[in-house]
Amino acid sequence: MNEDSEFEPEEQPQEIRDRTIPGRNAPEDVSPRVAGARPRGRPRREGGGYARRSEPVAPREKVAEPESVKPARTLLEEILARMGMTHTDIRYIPRSEGEYFEINGPDLAMLIGRHGNTLEALNLVFNNILNAGVKTNRKYFTIDAEGYRARRADQLKNLALMTLERCIREKIPQKLEPMLPSERKIVHLALAENQLVRTESEGVEPERRVVVFPK
Repeated sequence: MNEDSEFEPEEQPQEIRDRTIPGRNAPEDVSPRVAGARPRGRPRREGGGYARRSEPVAPREKVAEPESVKPARTLLEEILARMGMTHTDIRYIPRSEGEYFEINGPDLAMLIGRHGNTLEALNLVFNNILNAGVKTNRKYFTIDAEGYRARRADQLKNLALMTLERCIREKIPQKLEPMLPSERKIVHLALAENQLVRTESEGVEPERRVVVFPK
């Protein structure tokens, strides 16, 4: 796995904030897809059988927050208050790809933004403020609203499994469509433990994409 800028705060060019992200208009569509790929059945896992798909995101009970999370929660509450969003409920949710703050409440459409771009911008600003001046033991959180980004993460993990199958079957690199930095990170992590492929990011924003290579 190529540990590039997906794992550090980075500037988000205007082009990537404003562009249309493939697949965002169809919540259940597993997009963006591998260029030229056609939808397939459940991907096979190494050694036979099939890899288990990610289940749809279900409502979660509140999880006890570690003490180390409380400063981040306070910062998020302050940012939301400055945005005029005071009637919200914030839940801490640990997921396989990282720690989430899920925001629930009325009128969250403005917080999500077109194709989730406002959430992406909020996530960038929040983590940059949280880690300003911190050189070691940085903390990163994903800011979500009504499970929007969690559902997107599950779609991308399913896409990673389908791409894994195609890469192993065809034995050639598979290029995905351009993605936001947070989306590329999910694909990298989904395939990080697999011994048959490796992943890298190539290109420059807003056309930076994940490429899956057979080993």
